[in-house]
Amino acid sequence: MVESRGSAVVEEMELVHPKTFLGKYIWSQDAKVIAIQYGLTATAIGLVALVLSILIRLQLGFPGTFSLIDPSSYLQYVTMHGMIMVVYLLTAFLLGAFGNYLIPLMVGARDMAFPFLNMLSYWFYLASVLILVASFFVPGGPSGGGWTLYPPQVISAGTPGAGGGIVLMLVSLVVFIAGFTMGGLNYVVTVLQARTRGMTLMRLPLTVWGIFMATALALLAFPALLVAVLMLLCDLLLGSSFFMPEMLNLGEPSGHEGGSPLLYQHLFWFFGHPEVYIVALPAFGIVSDVLACHARKNIFGYRMMVWALILIGVLSFVVWAHHMFVSGMNPYFGFLFATTTLVIAVPTAIKVYNWVLTLWRGNIRLTVPMLFAIGFLFTFVNGGLSGLFLGNVTVDVPLSDTYFVVGHFHMVMAVAPVLVIFAGLYHWYPKVSGRMFHQGMAKWHFWLTFLGTYLVYFPMHFMGFAGVPRRYYAYGESAFISESVITMNLVITLAALVVASAQLLFLFNMAWSLRHGEKADSNPWGATTLEWQTPHTPPRHGNFGDQLPVVYRWAYDYSVPGAAQDFLPQNLPPEAVSRAEGGEASS
Repeated sequence: MVESRGSAVVEEMELVHPKTFLGKYIWSQDAKVIAIQYGLTATAIGLVALVLSILIRLQLGFPGTFSLIDPSSYLQYVTMHGMIMVVYLLTAFLLGAFGNYLIPLMVGARDMAFPFLNMLSYWFYLASVLILVASFFVPGGPSGGGWTLYPPQVISAGTPGAGGGIVLMLVSLVVFIAGFTMGGLNYVVTVLQARTRGMTLMRLPLTVWGIFMATALALLAFPALLVAVLMLLCDLLLGSSFFMPEMLNLGEPSGHEGGSPLLYQHLFWFFGHPEVYIVALPAFGIVSDVLACHARKNIFGYRMMVWALILIGVLSFVVWAHHMFVSGMNPYFGFLFATTTLVIAVPTAIKVYNWVLTLWRGNIRLTVPMLFAIGFLFTFVNGGLSGLFLGNVTVDVPLSDTYFVVGHFHMVMAVAPVLVIFAGLYHWYPKVSGRMFHQGMAKWHFWLTFLGTYLVYFPMHFMGFAGVPRRYYAYGESAFISESVITMNLVITLAALVVASAQLLFLFNMAWSLRHGEKADSNPWGATTLEWQTPHTPPRHGNFGDQLPVVYRWAYDYSVPGAAQDFLPQNLPPEAVSRAEGGEASS
């Protein structure tokens, strides 16, 4: 059987239908099962990061109270928390879990283009997580040199985890990048080559566009991190001097000479700033679909949103050095990178305006996914505004390495994407599980999380203005630390404990609803995209039964004038559109 897409012909995939439990749920080549594997693994390692963040806050809120948190372990907790959250949770969840589950379904494909390679990508990811966790159990413990892994500190004697801990972290990153490359190539080829008939690029849901652009960024940016990691391993294990300058260790020469720590910073941030958008772009796409569906209104300025995604991706590669304003760069370069940083705010602002105009005069339903999506909108705008401070050289220099940076970074890179992850999980949970979640517990989860995170991170901006430095184990009775900062740290710690407890409520809700939740119909939200039009819920292997769908319209036909119902699925033929009495429906 052959399915045609426009003038192209897409041959029917030969799927491997597993017969055993291991083949179906463990060594599975079904993208949906792989997505769940990614999600569960990312959640597990994310809980480790959550525990580490609580240990960090307990030390700052109640200094010296807990004997298991000494200066070395504190720095190790900070390093591991940051690395896990940025790479092993957010990147893996937004691309690995959402990407695998949604791309084949949303483009109308049977599965990913290369199912076996897709399976390998998950097992490489799992191996990278296990290698990272193993660093907790080697002599000296995990690395404590900061999640950015700056040399010479991170591999110098005296830094916590400078032996086996940092080696395992670097090896873990190499394995992670190898696994992601397999998955990323799958996403790109599937979107470009496996779309069903009628699914043109400008009919793709914005979720697919966001994941596609983020994947393209990652395939270009991760090699810079891979090179930096391999060179750092050579400096540590082989005695080379890529990044390690000539220095003394307890009065003895270290054996390195001529290395440039600044070169590492360039390589790391050439990856590091696109990484922000590797996380943000899928979040932009998901939140666009959630807002349109639950506001019962077509997305405002679809083409503008697509081009804004592309422009953000391109510009993200020319702003990296705004992370290095304090490294002593030429003022002309500082001006250049400050300017590009402000320019990238333009397409980002376009997206915010379009989200707001999508909500304007919509039939807004305050469902749980919608609450999280609106929460993201507020948080992303607030975090973005504080980023304008740090994008200006003269303001950034005094604020660098203060709690202002911690507050801004977490609002943009932690709270905002996590809110979108929850919006997406609640939105697609009925399709994945076939059950509805408990509404009461979900709403408690939202309000505790949303308000709690503001209590945690908003005060940090004021602490930054007060000059409080980050990554300090204890501040003691410093002349420049006011009593209000000590009180603020205590309040932040208590709020963090509440937020952490709310995530346990979320996990309980998901597990409880899987068994006891109300049975969901195939399209409980009245959505238009193809994943809600499958013949079975949850979708079976092959997704669409005997015949792939044919697409007749874009993904956002909500509240079409003259139509009898307030949404028109993408695969609904024009002749099947029922008209409201006295009206004409446009298709």
